[in-house]
Amino acid sequence: MGRAFQNRKESMAKTSDQNAKVYSKYSREIYVTAKQGGSEPESNLALRSLMERAKRDQVPAHVIQKAIDKAEGGAGEDFAVARYEGYGPGNVMVIVDCLTDNPNRTFGEVRQCFVKTKSKIGTEGSVMHMFDHSAIFVFASDDEEGALEALMMADVDVTDIEHDDGKITVFAPQTEYFKAKNALQEHFENIEFEVDEIQFVPKVMTQISGEDLEMFEKFMDMANDQDDVQNVYHNAEF
Repeated sequence: MGRAFQNRKESMAKTSDQNAKVYSKYSREIYVTAKQGGSEPESNLALRSLMERAKRDQVPAHVIQKAIDKAEGGAGEDFAVARYEGYGPGNVMVIVDCLTDNPNRTFGEVRQCFVKTKSKIGTEGSVMHMFDHSAIFVFASDDEEGALEALMMADVDVTDIEHDDGKITVFAPQTEYFKAKNALQEHFENIEFEVDEIQFVPKVMTQISGEDLEMFEKFMDMANDQDDVQNVYHNAEF
């Protein structure tokens, strides 16, 4: 699963290099998380983790603070989560996660990504069952046994753990996110996570090449250019 996750991260990196887009996506997610769970990171663990991830992705502090201040103000947009599923070029399974204040507009924009790349948007649940909703942690260490022992002692239901090139990748059910993170932080002094997220990880991969790959990259470009799109998950392997 680690390689599958890395493939997705690399493909997104190709299409998420515009800082303004990255800042906008984080700003919207921070605003929603702070508005729902409170603006204090100490009491809102989801917000704290999101802020840490934003900092790792080099989102400026003033962008983060502005989103929190906006949530504290009480006014502003009323965003809702919208999720779309379907089959992309080469029969790749795709999940598109959005935050929107206008579901009709967002559906139309996401649908165009499918239509213009000869893909098919599906119904709710059409591909979701082929993904695991996983907490994912990646950090530098060679102590795989120590990591696994710490997680087991904390009674974390570990899905998978990998060690490759001086880095450990841990997968656990998304419901175990905070318990797993705390166990790793307690075991490894001054641990720094390269990845600390909850993501949809594909159970099986679909290899694509040639025209399918070109069309798939077009799909990713179009999707990531949409303001309402927060994340795109897929099972493509290049």
